[in-house]
Amino acid sequence: MLFDGAQMVFPRVETLMMESTYGGADAVMPSREECEQKLMNIIKETIKRKGKVLIPSLGVGRSQEIMLILEKFSREEKMNFPIYLDGMIWDISAIHNAYPRFLGKEVRDKIFYEGNDPFLSQIFKQVGSHKERQAVIEGPPCVIIATSGMMTGGPSVQYFKNLADNSKNSLVFVNYLGEGTLGREVQSGAKEVLVDEKDKIPIKLEVNTIEGFSGHCDRNELMEYVKEIQPRPRKVIVVHGEQTRCLDLASSIHKQFRIETIAPKNLEVVRLK
Repeated sequence: MLFDGAQMVFPRVETLMMESTYGGADAVMPSREECEQKLMNIIKETIKRKGKVLIPSLGVGRSQEIMLILEKFSREEKMNFPIYLDGMIWDISAIHNAYPRFLGKEVRDKIFYEGNDPFLSQIFKQVGSHKERQAVIEGPPCVIIATSGMMTGGPSVQYFKNLADNSKNSLVFVNYLGEGTLGREVQSGAKEVLVDEKDKIPIKLEVNTIEGFSGHCDRNELMEYVKEIQPRPRKVIVVHGEQTRCLDLASSIHKQFRIETIAPKNLEVVRLK
């Protein structure tokens, strides 16, 4: 919702460098419609049982995407609960708001022509201090979007420490979680985690992962892009992904499209001709 689709037609294409975060053959995500509906179902069920929904989110891009989704559902379904934004999300959203010409057409039209700026919706509440954060934790059912998305620090960790021990609450991961992060540990099914190297936190809240909100294309979309790009590149360099996924995607592109592919290792030099 935040940006328009990728450009696929160019005057010249010699070498295409592409990422492979979800480049493995098994990395196929559900449709966007399914993901949005799943998010709203989790929120509705959690609010109904008087719980809180914590969404740890990347501050740039992902948080604004989630805001647009929640703002749309709030308008269409007349939902009545506050959505709190903590960390750098408010300030980063203000930058998006200041430069709408760089956003997707639908968002631009709302801001420029309809006077309906989704980032300034009254459903969003800024959390700017420890006192306000504590009031959210102790307050009524709500949705909380907070950084960092991998729960490596920031307010998302503070909310988690306070909400994890209550089965009425829900945690929803909407971005990639790196190995060794607190978010990955929780996502992997841990029943108890060590936070800040001192606090043992039991995990009783409901843990959910919705991969379809990722800023990365899945396997099918990556292959489709190589198929549709014009003109066809002479060479494809596959980077930014776990080694097995880099190699898998590079091999598949070579087999299906008969294009030279390279999956370079770190520090390896590739000469562009």
